[in-house]
Amino acid sequence: MPHDVTMPQLGMAQDAGKIVSWLKSPGDEVAKGDALFEVETDKATMEVEAQAAGFLTGVTAAEGDDVPVGAVIARISDSADDDTPAAEAAPAPAVEAPADDLPEGHSVTMPQLGMAQDTGLLVSWQKSPGDAVSATDVLFEVETDKSTMEVEAGRDGYLAATLAEAGEEVPVGDPVAIISDAAPANPVARSVASAAAAPAAAPAAPAEPAKADPAPKAKPAPAAPAAAPQPTGGRILASPKARRLAMEQGLDLGRLAEAGYAQPFHVSDLDTLRSLPAAAPAAEAGTASRRLVAETAEDGVPGFAAWAAEAHGLTDADAILAALAASSMASPGPVAVERHGKAKTYALPASRVLSGTTETEETPALILRDLRGTRLSSVEMGGETTPVLTLTPNGTGLTITLECAPSQMDAPAAIQLLSDFAGRVEQPLRHLL
Repeated sequence: MPHDVTMPQLGMAQDAGKIVSWLKSPGDEVAKGDALFEVETDKATMEVEAQAAGFLTGVTAAEGDDVPVGAVIARISDSADDDTPAAEAAPAPAVEAPADDLPEGHSVTMPQLGMAQDTGLLVSWQKSPGDAVSATDVLFEVETDKSTMEVEAGRDGYLAATLAEAGEEVPVGDPVAIISDAAPANPVARSVASAAAAPAAAPAAPAEPAKADPAPKAKPAPAAPAAAPQPTGGRILASPKARRLAMEQGLDLGRLAEAGYAQPFHVSDLDTLRSLPAAAPAAEAGTASRRLVAETAEDGVPGFAAWAAEAHGLTDADAILAALAASSMASPGPVAVERHGKAKTYALPASRVLSGTTETEETPALILRDLRGTRLSSVEMGGETTPVLTLTPNGTGLTITLECAPSQMDAPAAIQLLSDFAGRVEQPLRHLL
């Protein structure tokens, strides 16, 4: 059955996206997960993947076109000869008016951050019901299977209602909050579960949504570790800052989950984590490490650095390399670039703009060891206190090795980091933010 390819919504304020480039041509065979095209918004350039296998047909948008969110721009068909025009996108459904017991105002919905996403996991609220907010204030953090992102309010006003709790999955397009023009007399806080169970009930009592309080619940009796609760969907829920600090400090957030503390975890929970007794057999970070290797056909960094220096005056090649690595992290942190026994640490700005990368004294969340000028062709150093990416020459391309301890990075995160970084160093221009 043909599958329509639509322009995704990559942020709350986005109503259109620009096609930067098509990575497949009409008639090409595609597999599910193949990158189809690159789309640019006001904040980022991202690759959009195919959500079905087949042949790319019915392409209606060209490179450089601005396309409304939800518009059909192509289809994936069973045959390359399918010339049936793609169906017109249905107009975006109007947001339902809030229930009678909810304040009036503008609904903030769960954004679609990728083509494969049909729900988002609300990690944490950054504002409380009744707070005044501006358009650029961060309201909440949402996690998909690929990343954690901050979602802005999108308009000035007051947070009159929150319609989901931290830790809940919310369908894309469903209301998550209500922003009113005037200060609400009775701000509302409710969960998705309570709204589904009792749609006409009075606003949820403040005592019910316990997860709105970042303080951990009481730890269960430590006598039965085998019965420790499992993380939601196998994932550890934590704010990006808590996740980054835990990585920098070598802390395992999984220990909090195993001990029964309520998720999502926040920075304040790291003190609790530090106070936990040491694990019975001490973790062997140096020997029980993950080691992943990727290869690229070309090393695109030197040419890109030369272009950046000539066109934009960016003369620090190490800063460019650090920015490419930081952009590949789910929650970008400081990156130390090591070469010839010397190291510099750089921080990528929140905007992820490469030109804003600056040196910093912060503790690195990732070490990038550049051995391109040596005779080494591969490395296996074992786990260190910080995850390490190592570049070694491989003909005209590179071999990229990622080594980290399991406590520093889970397997999906390690695979994503290495895959994204390999793509960036091979073709930096395609991954500009």
